Amino acid sequence: MNAKAIIETFKRQYPEKNIICLPDDNPTEIICEVDPSSEHPNHNRAIAAIRISKPHYHRLAEETYKVLAGRLKLFVDDRKIELAEGETYVVPPNSVHYAKGNFTVVQVDSTPGWTPEDHILVTD
Repeated sequence: MNAKAIIETFKRQYPEKNIICLPDDNPTEIICEVDPSSEHPNHNRAIAAIRISKPHYHRLAEETYKVLAGRLKLFVDDRKIELAEGETYVVPPNSVHYAKGNFTVVQVDSTPGWTPEDHILVTD
């Protein structure tokens, strides 16, 4: 499935929810905020289609990745974790992580809820 098809699917499955494409022009990660932290700061849920995400960490948030469709390679600190459909992995705060897939669909739950201030990109 390509990015355009994924965006259309998310729009149908989650009408009126915010969809974020990273980067905007040629997305490698498409995120749908199905239960945003703006409604309750203690947690949030997003559904994401991931080809590759950028390495980052969170000072406060713990993230739980659950693969809904496909296979995901999750890189956490110096470890590579391979997840199949239905499998989960919890990324603790302060762990540098990113993911690779074939627009793998994952559910990501964050506690406390995700904020831009707590999403710290790691640059070379």
